[in-house]
Amino acid sequence: MPRAPILPMVEPVTTPFPASHVPPTPSRRQKAGARITLTLASLAMIGPFTIDTVFPAFTRIGEEFASDEVALQQLVSAYLAAFAVMSIFHGPLSDALGRKKVMIGGLVIYLIGMFGCVLAPSLGSLILLRVLQGMSAGAATIVSRVVIRDMFSGSEAQRLMAQVMMIFSVAPAIAPIFGGWLLLLGDWRWVFAGVGVYGLVVLALTLKLPETLPPEARSPLRVRSLLGSLLHVGRSPVMLRVAAASAFGFASQFVFIAGASLFVVRLLGLGEQDFWVLFVPLIIGMMSGAWMVGRVADLVDRSRLITLGFLGTLVATILNLVLVSFAPEFTGGVTWAHLFAVTGPMLIAFTVALLFAPIQLEVLDLFPHERGAAASLGTFFGLVLNALLAGAIAPLVATSLATLAATSLGFALLGGVFWAWHILSIRRPVEA
Repeated sequence: MPRAPILPMVEPVTTPFPASHVPPTPSRRQKAGARITLTLASLAMIGPFTIDTVFPAFTRIGEEFASDEVALQQLVSAYLAAFAVMSIFHGPLSDALGRKKVMIGGLVIYLIGMFGCVLAPSLGSLILLRVLQGMSAGAATIVSRVVIRDMFSGSEAQRLMAQVMMIFSVAPAIAPIFGGWLLLLGDWRWVFAGVGVYGLVVLALTLKLPETLPPEARSPLRVRSLLGSLLHVGRSPVMLRVAAASAFGFASQFVFIAGASLFVVRLLGLGEQDFWVLFVPLIIGMMSGAWMVGRVADLVDRSRLITLGFLGTLVATILNLVLVSFAPEFTGGVTWAHLFAVTGPMLIAFTVALLFAPIQLEVLDLFPHERGAAASLGTFFGLVLNALLAGAIAPLVATSLATLAATSLGFALLGGVFWAWHILSIRRPVEA
């Protein structure tokens, strides 16, 4: 007896705003769109600011607490690990309590942890406060993605996600530069204070956001209900394949960010004021890719764009390996020779940006009635991998430019394999 074909998931048709909201007039919508885009991008930038601003301060923190490079890397991995664990719950909580309450509550706890770092008496207490930051920061970054899909659908959602990505792309570049400037004011504690001030600004912007999930659309606030939605989403093979593709694809770029202090200082032989050498090319690549995603939102099918992004990432990682294999030795300050080391990461950032925003929407549309849970689990896989990159993988592979480039290529291959598996599974022909 023939079995029914396995069909690709059809994107649900939704209104731009929740049913309980009255759509604004075109003029009001344009004004609100600019403000909401800036707010959502600021929420997304919490993560990069929390991670990358601290990199220039590693040397001074290590000197004060007599800590080596591996111990200092735990300031990143502890944050990412806590972020990953709690990311499972932020989305389902927003499905039950509403998006705005969860984001505001998370930001308040985040600020307590950030300003607490200013008073940290030891590396151990500093790491614990980083754990508190990681546990709370996801409420802003993860739920903000769900807000986008709550408000818009189709190419409009992809365009807004791309706009947020363009602004978000600035963060990895300016964060370490900002951290370096703060070090000119005093010791490393100024870095955490500066990020705390940024968090206060984001909190003020978030307070003005509309609530995008009306009470009648929320799930019950019960442990069994929350865990049930996570189980329902988490045991979906389609979800696992797409989430794995997203995690490994992004890791091909994030390996350079996670090991930025080792890449810039150890491999390029530069100082704490020179992180721009890596991050400026990264931002150029990410912003260019995000701009391209927005431009082709109405022209290229989302699935096809993700496929092109993975193919481009494979090509870029191979080219990066070739470039660093012929890179000359670095001597003195910043020279033209450093272009060999950063051109590849810039191209990788461009191609990863092509797939990143569309694949986030792909995850959210798998479970239109449980978007919070889908966002949490979709992010969880990437965060676990990012934590491993920062705490274990990056210190091991950042022994040379070639090993770092080969690792990036390996992640690109894995991401491409999982995405190809997903595409083949939803297009499988009818079996007799």
